[in-house]
Amino acid sequence: MYDFIVMWDWIEFSVRWLHVITAMAWIGASFYFIALDLMLKPADDMPEGAYGEEWEVHGGGFYHTTKYMVAPARMPEHLTWHKWQSYSTWLSGAVLLMIIYWLGGELYLLDPNKADLALWQGIILSGGSLTIGWLAYDQMCKSKLSDYPSLLMLLLFAILVAMSWGYNQIFTGRAALLHLGAFTATIMTANVFFQIMPNQRIVVEDLKAGRTPDAKYGKIAKVRSTHNNYLTLPVVFLMLSNHYPLAFATEYSWIIASLIFLTGVTIRHYFNTMHKTGKGPNWTWIVTLLLMMIMAWLSVAPMLDKIENAEARELTRYEQKFASADGFQQAYDVVLGNCSMCHAREPIYSETMFWPPKGVVLETEADVARHAKQIFLQAGVSHAMPPPKAISTMTDENRDIIIAWYRDALRNGN
Repeated sequence: MYDFIVMWDWIEFSVRWLHVITAMAWIGASFYFIALDLMLKPADDMPEGAYGEEWEVHGGGFYHTTKYMVAPARMPEHLTWHKWQSYSTWLSGAVLLMIIYWLGGELYLLDPNKADLALWQGIILSGGSLTIGWLAYDQMCKSKLSDYPSLLMLLLFAILVAMSWGYNQIFTGRAALLHLGAFTATIMTANVFFQIMPNQRIVVEDLKAGRTPDAKYGKIAKVRSTHNNYLTLPVVFLMLSNHYPLAFATEYSWIIASLIFLTGVTIRHYFNTMHKTGKGPNWTWIVTLLLMMIMAWLSVAPMLDKIENAEARELTRYEQKFASADGFQQAYDVVLGNCSMCHAREPIYSETMFWPPKGVVLETEADVARHAKQIFLQAGVSHAMPPPKAISTMTDENRDIIIAWYRDALRNGN
């Protein structure tokens, strides 16, 4: 079991690395094609049916790209489909969500101070919300609202704000922001899988059959692609937010997450305009800065409210397993003496440290039991913690105490 825990952590690491690689490929392709689409210009010698062209230089060579608004007159012999980046990002992200927030749900998913739910109920809400959210959004896009793109965008923003608030009523702050990112990413990938790609296949089949493709399919794909364009940056922020307690461990984290979507609009509007006209509107950076200042203020207004009020409560079943294991008291003393100066509700290690790193508090017995796996991996089998320059008496013998305690909990825990 001991070896399995270490190997499982490497599996999680590998899936996370895959997710990062595919996400970079997806975002890079998305940004490139948005920029290319906006930079296209008409030319006198363009082929029939062409909308615009663009000349680019990169890597010592010149590239000449021509876009057809509907389709070329004949089907090209070689056609590259840009879809695997989106699919691979979503699939690897879904696996990572299951590993961390479903299989590790007792630690990372549910907050007993917010909602008294069983783990299976939390998992259903986690997976179900992603599905229901996409269905609601898809129906809106298929309705007459599609004729009013600005109104449609406002309604999408309202849904995202509602989901941000709803997740925060049930899940831990970390899980709430991550799920909002997954919710948004699901909409983006589903746009590609259920709308953009099928419509492009219809156009290809029409070309093969010698029929003139209907322009409405390109219009539908364009609406979904525009939404994906403005949602990309907020998704990146939300996926990285679990590393920063100022984003997820505050009372107003759901408002912070909502405002991030507005910064995605302002930043993308600047670059979209710059690609199209050669000059971006500088007011977008002023608005973005103001939004970031508001988020910074919200993050410290009721500083780490959840952490400050988590002192006295009954241990969960997960925590009891580790608190009742042999060697817990010795391990608790080791953690208290080597970790709690930083990982405290009011850290005392440095005058510039105002909150515990990553929101992890290791003061009470419940705190240590709840973060048993992290302690085992960070300060037991590895030397990641405490940091080399920290004032600590952590020795190899102390690390052995942590390892022995954790292994006993795995052997005898229910």
